[in-house]
Amino acid sequence: MATRRTFIGGAGGIGAATFLGYAAAQPNTASSVLDAAPAAEAVDAAATQTAARDSIRAVNAAMRTNYAALKADLVKNLGPVIVVQNDAKGGTFTLIHQGKQYIEHPVAEEFELAKSIAHVPLGIYSTLAEYLSDKVPNVANADRIDPHDLDMVAMKGPATDAWTTPLQAFADKLTTAKNNLAAANLPQELHDSCAKILDEALTFIADSIRARAFDIASFQVFAKRVYPSIRINMQHAAAAQISGVQGLCRKWRAQIGEAAWADLYTVVLSIWTTSVLNQAEIIIKPMMNQMKVDTHLIDIPTAQLPSDPIGVALDNLARIVQDNIAAELVFVSDTKVADALKGKEDLLSDEILKELGTPVADGAAGAAAFRTAAKAKCPVNHSVSV
Repeated sequence: MATRRTFIGGAGGIGAATFLGYAAAQPNTASSVLDAAPAAEAVDAAATQTAARDSIRAVNAAMRTNYAALKADLVKNLGPVIVVQNDAKGGTFTLIHQGKQYIEHPVAEEFELAKSIAHVPLGIYSTLAEYLSDKVPNVANADRIDPHDLDMVAMKGPATDAWTTPLQAFADKLTTAKNNLAAANLPQELHDSCAKILDEALTFIADSIRARAFDIASFQVFAKRVYPSIRINMQHAAAAQISGVQGLCRKWRAQIGEAAWADLYTVVLSIWTTSVLNQAEIIIKPMMNQMKVDTHLIDIPTAQLPSDPIGVALDNLARIVQDNIAAELVFVSDTKVADALKGKEDLLSDEILKELGTPVADGAAGAAAFRTAAKAKCPVNHSVSV
């Protein structure tokens, strides 16, 4: 391979210098060539190092290509799997078994209706929040309101009454719902709780618009009045969801048989705010094989529900399944690292914790120890996430 150094060394002195852009008149051509040698060697060494490192990176690129190919094939072979997409109607449930998909919406309409009216205070808050004062008032739970969070939410402040127009528009929606409530034929208890929430909300809105003023304290008074009714709506929604999901699971269990059901995976796509004690997980968990449920019930929190939920669920599940086997083949001599590959723990977590001087017990204990140590070193009163 011709390098810059060998090219210069083999060329005629003046000709090479002229070719490279140097002045034609060189007092000592041989000396110039010798002076250039160390620089040329440095260029060669850098190029050699770059090529060597690129060849190392190519190994990982090839691994990822092979890994992706295995995952793509595995996606087609997964099953039985239930994919749960939580939504306002109680969820869309998809069973994938033997190459077929079965899609159901098992939760009764009462779930959606009960939650719709229970969300009224949140709808009012969402309309007014930007216009709150950014100062935490002297209320009972003042110590639970983060001043910085309030400052960010109350971005417009109380100096304007621009909130009255959108709040009146929301009130119009509430009025229409109230006028049609009887025709919805809800159970009497649910009807009465919905009526209470709507009446109190309309009163709060009317009083606020009339006074062209509201604050955290006045909103909390309203919220306390409707909370017992919200609890009733929550009870009706929960009962509807339990009945629908349990009924669907019994149906699908009979459909695919006990042997297949024993190996069932369930993948729940949730948003972060509902990923702990997710409603669908709570209902499905006791109906799965209890010997496998800890590894076969999988929650995938997302910032927002994906446009291709089935694709996202199966892609993640394929990665989990193939890593389960890879862990026992690749890390046969270290079960702790194998468990990390099979679970949520990063393979480098132990080493990072050691480098940070944090004692390492197991994955969960190590992470907890790190959080404790980090908080001890940080005077700010907030949790430190890993």
